[in-house]
Amino acid sequence: MNDIRYLPHADGKAKSYLAATVLGDLVYPCGQVPVATDGSTPSGIQAQTRQCLDNLQASLTRAGSGADRVLQVTVYLLDQGDFEAYDQTWREWFSGMQLPPRTTVFVAGFRGEKRIELTAVAALRPGGEPS
Repeated sequence: MNDIRYLPHADGKAKSYLAATVLGDLVYPCGQVPVATDGSTPSGIQAQTRQCLDNLQASLTRAGSGADRVLQVTVYLLDQGDFEAYDQTWREWFSGMQLPPRTTVFVAGFRGEKRIELTAVAALRPGGEPS
C-alpha cells in the first residue's frame, strides 16, 4: 500500500516499533511513556502525565499533526488513586484546545517507575507532511 507512511523514531535508534504510522489523513503514534529525551522518568503522576503529553505532541508534530488535531486518546494508569491528579494535569495541558475523547484503563503494572502510558489517533494538518 503506497498510501501508508512510516515514521522512525526521532533519536534514530532501532526499536521494536515505529514512532508513528500515517494512513491517509490519520496519524497513529506509538504509545507514549513518561520518559524524557535524556532517558529519565519524572516522579509523580502529574509530571509523568505532562511528559507523556509532551512526547505525544513531539511525535504528532514530526508526523505533520499536533495536539489540537487529536481525535481520540486511550490512557493506561497504574493506580486508580492517581486519576484526579492525572485528570487535572490533562485539563491544564489541553487548556485552550478542545478536550479530545478519552478512555482511561487501569492496568496491573509497567516497567520501572512509569505510572502512565497513552496512545492516540490524530488528523494530519491540511498539507501536513512529516518534519
